Amino acid sequence: MTAAQSAFGLPYSLRLIELAANAPRRGRLAAPHGAAQRRSRVCGSWVSIELQVDAQGRVADFAHEAQACVIGQAAAALVAASVIGCGRVEVEAGLAGLVGYLKGSAPVCEGWPELSALEPVKAFPARHAATLLGFEATLRALDEALNAQASLFFFDAQPGHSS
Repeated sequence: MTAAQSAFGLPYSLRLIELAANAPRRGRLAAPHGAAQRRSRVCGSWVSIELQVDAQGRVADFAHEAQACVIGQAAAALVAASVIGCGRVEVEAGLAGLVGYLKGSAPVCEGWPELSALEPVKAFPARHAATLLGFEATLRALDEALNAQASLFFFDAQPGHSS
Protein backbone atom coordinates (compact mmCIF):
# COMPACT_ATOMS: atom_id res chain seq x y z
CA MET A 1 0.00 0.00 0.00
CA THR A 2 1.38 3.43 -0.94
CA ALA A 3 1.25 6.62 1.08
CA ALA A 4 -1.50 7.80 -1.25
CA GLN A 5 -3.82 5.03 -0.09
CA SER A 6 -5.74 4.87 3.13
CA ALA A 7 -5.99 1.82 5.35
CA PHE A 8 -9.03 0.88 3.27
CA GLY A 9 -7.05 0.70 0.02
CA LEU A 10 -8.68 3.82 -1.44
CA PRO A 11 -6.84 6.62 -3.22
CA TYR A 12 -7.53 9.29 -0.61
CA SER A 13 -4.25 11.19 -0.51
CA LEU A 14 -3.82 14.12 1.83
CA ARG A 15 -3.78 16.42 -1.23
CA LEU A 16 -7.18 15.13 -2.40
CA ILE A 17 -8.65 15.56 1.07
CA GLU A 18 -7.31 19.13 1.22
CA LEU A 19 -8.74 19.93 -2.21
CA ALA A 20 -12.15 18.58 -1.26
CA ALA A 21 -12.16 20.41 2.07
CA ASN A 22 -11.04 23.75 0.61
CA ALA A 23 -12.88 23.74 -2.71
CA PRO A 24 -13.23 27.21 -4.23
CA ARG A 25 -16.44 28.56 -5.71
CA ARG A 26 -18.84 26.38 -3.71
CA GLY A 27 -22.51 27.25 -3.74
CA ARG A 28 -24.83 28.70 -6.31
CA LEU A 29 -24.95 31.73 -8.58
CA ALA A 30 -27.72 34.34 -8.38
CA ALA A 31 -28.30 34.34 -12.15
CA PRO A 32 -26.56 31.46 -13.95
CA HIS A 33 -26.49 31.38 -17.74
CA GLY A 34 -26.15 27.59 -17.69
CA ALA A 35 -26.57 24.83 -15.13
CA ALA A 36 -26.13 21.08 -15.16
CA GLN A 37 -25.82 18.14 -12.85
CA ARG A 38 -24.07 14.84 -13.46
CA ARG A 39 -24.50 11.73 -11.36
CA SER A 40 -22.37 8.60 -11.28
CA ARG A 41 -24.43 5.46 -11.83
CA VAL A 42 -21.68 3.49 -10.11
CA CYS A 43 -21.66 5.22 -6.72
CA GLY A 44 -24.48 7.77 -6.75
CA SER A 45 -22.15 10.76 -6.39
CA TRP A 46 -23.31 13.95 -8.07
CA VAL A 47 -21.86 17.31 -9.00
CA SER A 48 -23.97 20.35 -9.85
CA ILE A 49 -22.51 23.26 -11.82
CA GLU A 50 -23.79 26.77 -12.45
CA LEU A 51 -21.90 29.24 -14.58
CA GLN A 52 -22.01 32.51 -16.43
CA VAL A 53 -20.26 33.23 -19.72
CA ASP A 54 -18.89 36.43 -21.17
CA ALA A 55 -19.56 37.74 -24.69
CA GLN A 56 -16.74 35.54 -26.06
CA GLY A 57 -18.31 32.39 -24.61
CA ARG A 58 -15.72 31.97 -21.86
CA VAL A 59 -16.59 31.10 -18.28
CA ALA A 60 -16.90 34.39 -16.37
CA ASP A 61 -18.32 33.04 -13.09
CA PHE A 62 -18.73 29.55 -11.71
CA ALA A 63 -20.21 27.77 -8.71
CA HIS A 64 -20.56 24.14 -7.80
CA GLU A 65 -22.08 21.79 -5.27
CA ALA A 66 -21.02 18.20 -4.81
CA GLN A 67 -22.51 15.26 -2.99
CA ALA A 68 -19.64 12.95 -3.70
CA CYS A 69 -16.72 11.09 -2.26
CA VAL A 70 -13.42 12.88 -1.67
CA ILE A 71 -12.34 12.02 -5.21
CA GLY A 72 -15.42 13.57 -6.84
CA GLN A 73 -15.23 16.63 -4.61
CA ALA A 74 -11.50 17.11 -5.22
CA ALA A 75 -11.89 16.75 -8.99
CA ALA A 76 -14.75 19.29 -9.00
CA ALA A 77 -12.60 21.62 -6.88
CA LEU A 78 -9.81 21.40 -9.46
CA VAL A 79 -12.24 22.37 -12.22
CA ALA A 80 -13.54 25.27 -10.09
CA ALA A 81 -10.01 26.52 -9.44
CA SER A 82 -9.05 26.71 -13.13
CA VAL A 83 -12.17 27.14 -15.25
CA ILE A 84 -12.57 30.94 -15.18
CA GLY A 85 -11.58 32.29 -18.59
CA CYS A 86 -11.93 28.92 -20.32
CA GLY A 87 -14.11 28.34 -23.35
CA ARG A 88 -15.69 25.08 -24.44
CA VAL A 89 -12.57 23.95 -26.28
CA GLU A 90 -10.40 24.26 -23.17
CA VAL A 91 -12.93 22.50 -20.93
CA GLU A 92 -13.35 19.71 -23.48
CA ALA A 93 -9.56 19.36 -23.71
CA GLY A 94 -9.40 19.17 -19.91
CA LEU A 95 -11.95 16.34 -19.86
CA ALA A 96 -10.22 14.44 -22.67
CA GLY A 97 -6.86 14.99 -20.99
CA LEU A 98 -8.17 13.73 -17.66
CA VAL A 99 -9.62 10.61 -19.29
CA GLY A 100 -6.27 9.87 -20.95
CA TYR A 101 -4.37 10.65 -17.77
CA LEU A 102 -6.53 8.33 -15.67
CA LYS A 103 -6.14 5.54 -18.23
CA GLY A 104 -2.38 6.07 -18.21
CA SER A 105 -2.28 6.83 -21.92
CA ALA A 106 -1.48 10.54 -21.67
CA PRO A 107 0.34 13.02 -19.46
CA VAL A 108 -1.71 15.52 -17.50
CA CYS A 109 -3.33 18.08 -19.80
CA GLU A 110 -1.15 21.13 -20.38
CA GLY A 111 -3.90 23.64 -19.58
CA TRP A 112 -4.91 21.82 -16.40
CA PRO A 113 -1.65 20.98 -14.57
CA GLU A 114 -3.28 20.64 -11.15
CA LEU A 115 -5.08 17.52 -12.38
CA SER A 116 -1.89 15.66 -11.49
CA ALA A 117 -3.24 15.66 -7.92
CA LEU A 118 -5.64 12.94 -9.14
CA GLU A 119 -2.73 10.58 -9.88
CA PRO A 120 -3.68 8.18 -7.02
CA VAL A 121 -7.05 7.58 -8.69
CA LYS A 122 -5.44 6.00 -11.78
CA ALA A 123 -5.18 2.62 -10.06
CA PHE A 124 -8.91 2.59 -9.27
CA PRO A 125 -10.88 2.46 -12.56
CA ALA A 126 -14.17 2.06 -10.69
CA ARG A 127 -13.60 5.59 -9.31
CA HIS A 128 -12.94 7.22 -12.68
CA ALA A 129 -16.63 8.00 -13.29
CA ALA A 130 -16.86 10.09 -10.11
CA THR A 131 -13.62 11.83 -11.07
CA LEU A 132 -15.08 13.03 -14.38
CA LEU A 133 -18.36 14.45 -13.03
CA GLY A 134 -17.11 18.03 -12.58
CA PHE A 135 -15.86 18.30 -16.15
CA GLU A 136 -18.93 16.58 -17.60
CA ALA A 137 -21.35 18.84 -15.73
CA THR A 138 -19.29 21.91 -16.66
CA LEU A 139 -19.47 21.02 -20.35
CA ARG A 140 -23.24 20.56 -20.16
CA ALA A 141 -23.72 23.84 -18.29
CA LEU A 142 -21.43 25.61 -20.76
CA ASP A 143 -23.39 24.19 -23.70
CA GLU A 144 -26.63 25.42 -22.12
CA ALA A 145 -25.17 28.89 -21.60
CA LEU A 146 -23.72 29.06 -25.10
CA ASN A 147 -26.99 27.90 -26.67
CA ALA A 148 -28.89 30.57 -24.73
CA GLN A 149 -26.31 33.16 -25.72
CA ALA A 150 -26.58 32.17 -29.40
CA SER A 151 -30.36 32.46 -29.21
CA LEU A 152 -30.09 35.98 -27.78
CA PHE A 153 -27.64 37.04 -30.47
CA PHE A 154 -29.88 35.54 -33.15
CA PHE A 155 -32.93 37.33 -31.77
CA ASP A 156 -31.07 40.65 -31.49
CA ALA A 157 -29.87 40.33 -35.08
CA GLN A 158 -33.39 39.95 -36.52
CA PRO A 159 -34.55 42.82 -38.78
CA GLY A 160 -36.93 45.21 -37.05
CA HIS A 161 -35.82 44.14 -33.57
CA SER A 162 -34.53 46.89 -31.36
CA SER A 163 -32.94 46.42 -27.97
